[in-house]
Amino acid sequence: MKKIFNKSTELCVDLKTILRSDRITEIGKSYQGVLTRDNDEQFTFVETVPQTTGKRNPHLFVGEYITVTRKDDGTPRLNFKPLPDEHHFNLERFALGVFNELCMALGGLIGEESR
Repeated sequence: MKKIFNKSTELCVDLKTILRSDRITEIGKSYQGVLTRDNDEQFTFVETVPQTTGKRNPHLFVGEYITVTRKDDGTPRLNFKPLPDEHHFNLERFALGVFNELCMALGGLIGEESR
């Protein structure tokens, strides 16, 4: 599907810029913002703050079997990694590996006084 843009050229206009990053507009630099037509011959451009999203659910622990991430409300979340294929899967080794990683991961998150 091809996008169609409406093109127009405004001649002899005054453009007022309100920039956050530069004092005056730089040649060849693109700015993100909002352009408003104030009247027939005047426009105002306001540069907006670029959207930078913080890392969602940062990793608190990364192991071979599990990862522990922090949810938006600050609580930890346990995530299992995919199981190994059938040919290399040993139930006892897997269960012991998960147990050991849970002890390591949660041991650092839970204070001594709550044990």
